[in-house]
Amino acid sequence: MDTGVISKYIPIFAKAFLLTLKTGWLGVLLAFLLGIAGAFVLYFKFPLLSAVIKCYVELFRNTPLLVQLFFIYYGLPALGIRTSAEFCGVLGLGLLGGSYMTESIRSGLEAVPQIQKESAVSLGFTKKQIFLDIILPQAFTISIPGLIANVIFLLKETSVFSAISLMDLMFTAKDLIGLYYDTTESLFLLVVFYILMLLPVSFAGSIIEKKTRFKMFGD
Repeated sequence: MDTGVISKYIPIFAKAFLLTLKTGWLGVLLAFLLGIAGAFVLYFKFPLLSAVIKCYVELFRNTPLLVQLFFIYYGLPALGIRTSAEFCGVLGLGLLGGSYMTESIRSGLEAVPQIQKESAVSLGFTKKQIFLDIILPQAFTISIPGLIANVIFLLKETSVFSAISLMDLMFTAKDLIGLYYDTTESLFLLVVFYILMLLPVSFAGSIIEKKTRFKMFGD
């Protein structure tokens, strides 16, 4: 392994890292918003919307992100909609993530025991109070492990963006290997920068989970 090559490539990978980080987290944010909306629709069982959300969840959970990106990247221009590779990456990641987030949040909402809702009704709580003060805090705590796992999964899925010519970490590594054959150095930096992106999320997720569980259950 040539340390001189590594030091020369670090600024190139750093630039790709920032782009990957930006695109990945924008996709995660979109996924959260879609997940919250989808979970609420399924939980409150809105007739027509529930069927639409169920179809959306099944479609995006059971097709690869690469296929979805190809449909967005090459399909939208065919409809006269011109977008950048970065926008397609964010949209594709958000739509995929939204399907997973929907199920994680929905399962958290439905995991709150029915007896707690009934007890709250008997104590004179309104439906709004029951949902905001009793169901939602517990559902959030229950959902945290799944949500963190989804975030890590989505950030790792950014490696697929290279297929639509987005100059992310994977694209940069493949490009340098193809041009200069510095395979070991390029792959080493690829691993290092992915660890820098994912490890803080994993640590933060563990801390958040412990703190919220302590507050809710005191253990």
